[in-house]
Amino acid sequence: QVQLVESGGGLVQAGGSLRLSCAASGRTFSGNTMGWFRQSPGKEREFVSCITWSGGLTYYAVSVKGRFTISRDKAKNTVYLQMNSLKPEDTAVYYCAVSPGEVGDRPTAYDYWGQGTQVTVSS
Repeated sequence: QVQLVESGGGLVQAGGSLRLSCAASGRTFSGNTMGWFRQSPGKEREFVSCITWSGGLTYYAVSVKGRFTISRDKAKNTVYLQMNSLKPEDTAVYYCAVSPGEVGDRPTAYDYWGQGTQVTVSS
């Protein structure tokens, strides 16, 4: 069974940085795509970034491009999201997810999800 466990969330001031981690287990992720989404109260789940497990191709939402960096460590089966220059509007629960292949920004493309980690950015 696939398990995704996020960590690294917390409270940070605007302009600060956080690094989220997502430890993945339960299957071989070759050919898969790992994604980060976020959701704040009253809003739909929003795509943040994704990375192809094999080739390391990366994709970003316009709102985070240039500030966030996604990466993966194959040896540790872990995906990271380095978040710099954080803004109050980045406040949300951040979720890690895995897609069996498709690269995309639609939550429906992803078949397993982590429990989420809270990121709060104060102004």
